[in-house]
Amino acid sequence: MTMNTKFTAAKTTVTRDVAKLDQEIGNVYETVAILGKRANQISVKIKEELNAKLEEFAISGENLEEVYENREQIEVSKHYERMPKPAALAIQEMQDGKIYHRRAEEVTDATPKQD
Repeated sequence: MTMNTKFTAAKTTVTRDVAKLDQEIGNVYETVAILGKRANQISVKIKEELNAKLEEFAISGENLEEVYENREQIEVSKHYERMPKPAALAIQEMQDGKIYHRRAEEVTDATPKQD
């Protein structure tokens, strides 16, 4: 079984320079909010992917006596445990320029006013 996950980021804690991190957006609080939202999106995607893979191992009508060690299931679980955290992935995406964001006031300013 191969893992199709294409996430790359630091797997350990990395100290970040806040001045560099919010350079693109210009506001550290907006940067943190955007990174938090993106991390939540990544987390949901990873969880859906993991649940889909674990469903392959689900046995209908299983009880505690019928559960046995499944090496493939253990490998899938270990793979997801070793993955970088969603926040680290979000930061890496921002540094790579892969996150698109816009401010709410920019959207409303672009809308033509009607009299």
